Amino acid sequence: MDKLIINAALTGIVPGKADNAHVPIAPEEIAADVRRCRDAGASIVHLHARDETGQATWRKDIYRRILQAARDACPDIVLCVSTSGRIFRRFDERSAVLDLTDPAPEMASLTLGSFNFPNCASVNEPSMIEALARKMYERGIVPEWECFEIGMVEYSHFLIRKGVLVPPYYCNILLGSRGALSAAPFNLAAAVRALPEGTVWAAAGIGRFQFRVNTMAIAMGGHVRVGLEDNIWFDDARTDPATNPRLVERLARIGRAVGREPATPDETRAIIGLRQLRTPVGKATPAPGLAERSTPS
Repeated sequence: MDKLIINAALTGIVPGKADNAHVPIAPEEIAADVRRCRDAGASIVHLHARDETGQATWRKDIYRRILQAARDACPDIVLCVSTSGRIFRRFDERSAVLDLTDPAPEMASLTLGSFNFPNCASVNEPSMIEALARKMYERGIVPEWECFEIGMVEYSHFLIRKGVLVPPYYCNILLGSRGALSAAPFNLAAAVRALPEGTVWAAAGIGRFQFRVNTMAIAMGGHVRVGLEDNIWFDDARTDPATNPRLVERLARIGRAVGREPATPDETRAIIGLRQLRTPVGKATPAPGLAERSTPS
């Protein structure tokens, strides 16, 4: 079977040290987890920034420190950043991280619709989705689609026809969040079936559904997203606080058990269609093969 891409979502916006002492907050903590997760089998890290008080932030100076520390700790890891609409609503805030260079992000999250979290809404208007996608294209960054509803998957077809989304296509299907698509096997199967041809897909479960959805994805031939952003517990009984490396290692072990060795970062770039890193540490190469991509209309 194909190699398994493990995408480690390390920090997120919500969990803090009071929830789980292992949540990495400072850039140095995040970088240390990047190294541990890479050693455990992860090839992509999905990064959020926190400010000096531990609150979510869009600030470029903090994101720059995180990206540089992560690249220094792990020169080959695929760097993916967040443009989430859960807290930040303005385009200048959400897109600021896309301007970073040296190192630059290779991928960035792009949620393909609006939906409700338990206590707030993630607002992603069509104009915002298109503006973020176009800026990612201009910066040579591949969108990491985030789809919480099958309607978001269906919307990707429209965006492709419009020229807003261009290859390569990579999609995270996120199941189990209250107010979004539930973590049922037929929901994952339906979402995968609805994806555009040629899309590389991964699946994530929110909270107690994380392990269930991850194992479904592995069995179906897809890839996985895992980490403390989505679930702070290692067990369903919520007695064992998780760590990012333990969550990654468990999936790597399951992947190997079914003949799916974890993909290295360079193998992940080849599977997705990212450009291989060929420059010294700290000197980032634009991610996608832009010469082979059509210009969005």
